[in-house]
Amino acid sequence: LASASLAQGLSSARSVALGAGGMALAKGVDAARFNPANLGFGEYRASGIELVGVGANVSNNSFTLDDYNKYTGAFLTDADKEDILNKVADEGLYLNIDAEATAMAISLGSIVVGVSGNGIADINLNKDLLELVLNGNTFADTIEITGSYSEAVAYGSAYLSYGRAIYKSGARELAIGTTFRYLRGIAVERVVELEGMAATFATGFEGEGSMVIQTATGGSGYAVDLGASLKLNDNYTVGVRMRNIFSSLTWNKDCEEHGYNFSFDTMTVDNMEEDYIVSDDYSIDIDDFSTNLPSVLNVGVANTTGSLLWAVDWEQGFRRATGVSSKPRISAGVEWSLIGSMPLRVGYSTGGNRNSAFSFGSGFHLPVFYVDYAVVTGTSFSGYSSK
Repeated sequence: LASASLAQGLSSARSVALGAGGMALAKGVDAARFNPANLGFGEYRASGIELVGVGANVSNNSFTLDDYNKYTGAFLTDADKEDILNKVADEGLYLNIDAEATAMAISLGSIVVGVSGNGIADINLNKDLLELVLNGNTFADTIEITGSYSEAVAYGSAYLSYGRAIYKSGARELAIGTTFRYLRGIAVERVVELEGMAATFATGFEGEGSMVIQTATGGSGYAVDLGASLKLNDNYTVGVRMRNIFSSLTWNKDCEEHGYNFSFDTMTVDNMEEDYIVSDDYSIDIDDFSTNLPSVLNVGVANTTGSLLWAVDWEQGFRRATGVSSKPRISAGVEWSLIGSMPLRVGYSTGGNRNSAFSFGSGFHLPVFYVDYAVVTGTSFSGYSSK
């Protein structure tokens, strides 16, 4: 969907409405989320408290809400099954869950402090498994589970952001900034090994497979973001931010490894009930282990003045990891403040490992407080196009 990598930024309704972008527009507490260098500019600073921000996303890469309504509970013809399988990418059915909540983010000029919680899960199911469910096994057919994976992580963080201007010439100004986060691991689950196959022959079924999962329920670590922002003039700002340029999260509570192995040879209808499948499983304690939050590069440009603001962002991960893709993602958004207390926002994002999607939002901005909200659809304005 339109979520930022590792769910960071989902709790900013303004950013979600702008296609999960707008880093060159981010002010106050939002600057800490997207580019702390913005806090070096006087007009980007704010003094106030964001009481709470919450965002959540559940999505897949294949089926829209319209597909779900069409096929759920229906009798599936051969044409229906073929249509369902054609919608699934060759790499499989990808499921993603993101959530972020922030509480008591305090902005004091060039400094922002706050607390947040993040959770994300990525699951990929091999296309062969889906075909088996829909069509059953056929003679001389081989089913692979290689390519399936599952990863999930949840953590809380306390963060401090600071920005400072280092150069100014007329309207042009350059600022740098950093965000330091203390991480408290809540839970992690990752499949470190998954392979297997099953084949159908005239003599029966043959197959084997194994799976190894590592889990933990507590840990601690840190992450550091670095950013730079340049005001080209009074109207335009560009920015660059490297998220998690340094990070480490050591898991040291209830660290366990769970394994499962199975095999069978020439299994038939006659012998399948005679404990013909040889299998074993285990759960053992393991040493502490470390993970890191993947680094992500963001670049953005925005028009920052007038009643019609716009922003374009580019996001680039460097490897496939939980919530991150090595494919670039582009987002663009517009904010129209014809009525100053009720800004109207629309955005679009595409690329990466997320669906292409439109987003919309607004809010109520009064002198003492504000409330923003946003929703995301799919490749059209209709919610039925949402995956």
